[in-house]
Amino acid sequence: MTKTLRPIRIRYLNTSLLFVFLLFTQFGLSQDDEANDDEYVVDRTPWGDPDISGTYDIKTLTPEQRPRQFGDRQFITPDEAKAISDRTKWGLAQNSQRKDPNRGAPPQGGDGSRGPAGNVGGYNAFWIDNGEAYAELNGKIRTSIVYYPENGRKPDLTREAWGRLRAYYGSFGRENTGEAYWMEWSDRPGPHDHPESLTLSDRCIQGFSSTGGPPMMPALYNNLKRIVQGPDTIIILVEMVHDARIIRMNSEHLPDDVRRWMGDSIGWWEGDTLVVETTNFNDRPAQIPGSRNMRVEERFKMVDGDTLLYNFTVEDPTVWQDKWSGEYPWPKTDSKLYEYACHEGNYSMGNILRGARRMEREYLEKIADAEPEKEGE
Repeated sequence: MTKTLRPIRIRYLNTSLLFVFLLFTQFGLSQDDEANDDEYVVDRTPWGDPDISGTYDIKTLTPEQRPRQFGDRQFITPDEAKAISDRTKWGLAQNSQRKDPNRGAPPQGGDGSRGPAGNVGGYNAFWIDNGEAYAELNGKIRTSIVYYPENGRKPDLTREAWGRLRAYYGSFGRENTGEAYWMEWSDRPGPHDHPESLTLSDRCIQGFSSTGGPPMMPALYNNLKRIVQGPDTIIILVEMVHDARIIRMNSEHLPDDVRRWMGDSIGWWEGDTLVVETTNFNDRPAQIPGSRNMRVEERFKMVDGDTLLYNFTVEDPTVWQDKWSGEYPWPKTDSKLYEYACHEGNYSMGNILRGARRMEREYLEKIADAEPEKEGE
């Protein structure tokens, strides 16, 4: 009985497999072929990797985090995006109105409007180049670059991270009245004690807004990124403050005691997607308030001949209570990336320190002048 049934079961199994194979051949592959007709076929380098080299202009009005006015909305309509764009253009046009070339200097201490020291002078619309439109991807317009958590905002900070952030910004958060208010402190250093107490962008070490990253974010201006690609190394040259990220392909991370401003980046290909993992940050990465424990995974993929899709995930359990992820397109551009000679023209950092020393002398002179009056009383 067994000998009779076994050949029948085998023939039935073979017939079923043949039927499934023929069905898959007739229908499955034909559907894949149709999908492949619509899928972008990426260009290849001479050594066979997907070619992502080129210059990209990543400026966009899409904010990093979702404005609270949008609530749980992940997308906005084209009309809403156009309204935001129109308001932005109007504001820049108002700021760019012709100024009287014969106007005098602002009053001492500023004119009282918003801005450093009463708005004695700084950036105007001439310098701003952060885009005029929201980024669009697959016909949809996101309300923010961050898409996870689902509220489009970074996760809550840990208690320790809040403490570090308050200490970092506490020195710079006060209005500049022209007096050395920090001379009254005894429990912490002053905001301008030495060059290392200033921000990384003030020191021309890294650009603000985490423009060099990782993750790499848009900024107020200087938003070009140039990717130079080789079989063993990929370099991303950042326009803002001349940052250059070096990604070692198919490599291992550096020893744990080797720490860098932009971390240690290694990369590999998963199909047509470049995956980059970055660890080994120092204690002050550009992504504030990240720490040396931060880990960033980035994914780069060409979605058409003119667009590179940039996706990232940030993890640092000592800073954020959850991971967070973002995504936005990098459009190609014919613009040229020129040198950003930050150190050569960085007169501000020296003037900040000189100004602080002068304010401290004036503070001490004021104290000394007041002492004889007290004795005479």
